[in-house]
Amino acid sequence: MRLETRYSNHPEDSRRYATEDLRRHYLIETLFAEDEANLVYSHNDRIIAGGIMPKDREVALGAGKELGTSHFFERREAGIINIGGEGRVTLDGVAYTLRQNDGLYIGMGTKDVRFSTADPGEPAKFYLNSSPAHRAYPSRTITLEQANKVELGEAENLNVRTINQYVHPAVCESCQLVMGMTVLAPGSVWNTMPCHTHERRMEVYMYFNMREDVRVFHLMGQPEETRHLVVGNEQAVISPSWSIHSGVGTSNYTFIWGMCGENIEFTDMDHVAMGDLK
Repeated sequence: MRLETRYSNHPEDSRRYATEDLRRHYLIETLFAEDEANLVYSHNDRIIAGGIMPKDREVALGAGKELGTSHFFERREAGIINIGGEGRVTLDGVAYTLRQNDGLYIGMGTKDVRFSTADPGEPAKFYLNSSPAHRAYPSRTITLEQANKVELGEAENLNVRTINQYVHPAVCESCQLVMGMTVLAPGSVWNTMPCHTHERRMEVYMYFNMREDVRVFHLMGQPEETRHLVVGNEQAVISPSWSIHSGVGTSNYTFIWGMCGENIEFTDMDHVAMGDLK
């Protein structure tokens, strides 16, 4: 297991970052590596985000010095969404099959976690978000059909989208993790605009289902001092609680969002008026 550490940054520091600095601190450029668990540990609410892509062998999820525990889920929970081919996640000997767009919630206390692929020619790509937990909730699968769906946007604003809530109070109990997948309709390119912040939670956006030549311009920073990152397919952005998190693409795309922090209220947002953005 590869676990890179990213530290928290004050918004006044981020105002002075050059493009290279912004990308180094906030962008996760490589999520998936063959036969590896490739993860990033962020000091923003202690979230862990990353990818597990088993191809020719099984991949086990361990625990390193960064966690200070005997196993990964000793004091953690996680949500997983598979964006690749069919795969299997085995939790303490119980196997869960995940097809493309299927999700899995893993509860605190799970000891042995292993990932495998059904067809090495089309490997599974398990995208993971994990947060600290204080109690054990049951592990369970959540299919795309079982996810709670919210339809938002208008064609004239280029933001027609379906929010699929996987780890969410309406679907699956959790301690502090909330996670889902938003699919933009063809012809729509904007997400989460007008934008918002939520001081009580941080968030990670992972963009995918993009052609090689498609890019998303992810807007970040404080509303009065915005910055941007140019994001490619299967890359993720760490968004601190003080930052907006919105994007516009050169084509439609899909993104997975994961939040953790003070509460699990999806609608707890501090909205920003368009006229206040700078």
